[in-house]
Amino acid sequence: MTFRFLAVMQSAGHLRVNVSGTVEYQTSQQMIVFCTLSVGICCTFLYINFVLLYILRSKPVFCETSRHILLFNLLFTDTAFLVTSLLLYLLAAFRLRLKLYVCGLLISLGVLEDIVSPLTLAVMSLERYVAVCFPMRHADLVTVRNTGAAIAVVWTISGGNVLIKGLILVGWVNLDADTKDFCSKEIMFLAPQSIVFDQTFHAFVFAIGGMVAILSYVGVTLVARSASRDKASAGKAGKTVLLHMIQLVLILISTIYSSMLLSLARVVDRTTLVRLYNSFFVFFNLLSRCFTALIYGLRDQTIRPLLLKGLCGQLESLAPT
Repeated sequence: MTFRFLAVMQSAGHLRVNVSGTVEYQTSQQMIVFCTLSVGICCTFLYINFVLLYILRSKPVFCETSRHILLFNLLFTDTAFLVTSLLLYLLAAFRLRLKLYVCGLLISLGVLEDIVSPLTLAVMSLERYVAVCFPMRHADLVTVRNTGAAIAVVWTISGGNVLIKGLILVGWVNLDADTKDFCSKEIMFLAPQSIVFDQTFHAFVFAIGGMVAILSYVGVTLVARSASRDKASAGKAGKTVLLHMIQLVLILISTIYSSMLLSLARVVDRTTLVRLYNSFFVFFNLLSRCFTALIYGLRDQTIRPLLLKGLCGQLESLAPT
């Protein structure tokens, strides 16, 4: 996540004290370029996400369709995650230190949003599986009420994760003190119990999400090959589920790449570490949260023309009717 960068770079700085002035200057220049690129990409997709969120609440048909309700939940979570990450990134870039309870609140929001996304992707994959494999029962099983219940369960599971980590944190640090370093997940959840719980919980979430996505993809693919009609619809659903699996993998990598960088900091120079971080950040952190707008904004025939109008500044034409 974005707010891990400065902590990783500081660790690299302690390990690499004999860096020449030229290399330090080049590293600083590259950081400025990559920071500008990262913030620019983030702001661009935030604009796209806000337009798409507006569209999903501008037409009654989107508010009454389970698939679009799930899409709104996923898009809202990804947007909130990008906002939180960008805020923490800017706080670190400007070297602003916070009270531990303020930092803990911001990190808790990021953790909450981080878990909702993979669970929502699992539910969306399951919805596509039911739509293709049990089309006659889809209307009875995938109702607006059941969709709302599924979303509530997703947020409850994620909220329980944050609550447990918060209780561990309260018993581990003095929340009234200032942060000694930049606000990051690493400095907030240092307790051994928190680390073990975090690793176990993430493994459980991604194992469940991955299993649901794989089984859904296999089921949809088999139906697409054997169906005598609606092969195009089943094939499209299979591609959507496959994209969900790719997104799950990217989100998983985004949760562990800071640990990989900390290990690499012991064997590579500072310049290489900066390049690796920014590459990881763009491809795994940003893209994993921007896939939603690309998958549905461009592939959904109902949403695409509205999204293009919205991006061109014609929001007034999208007002609820």
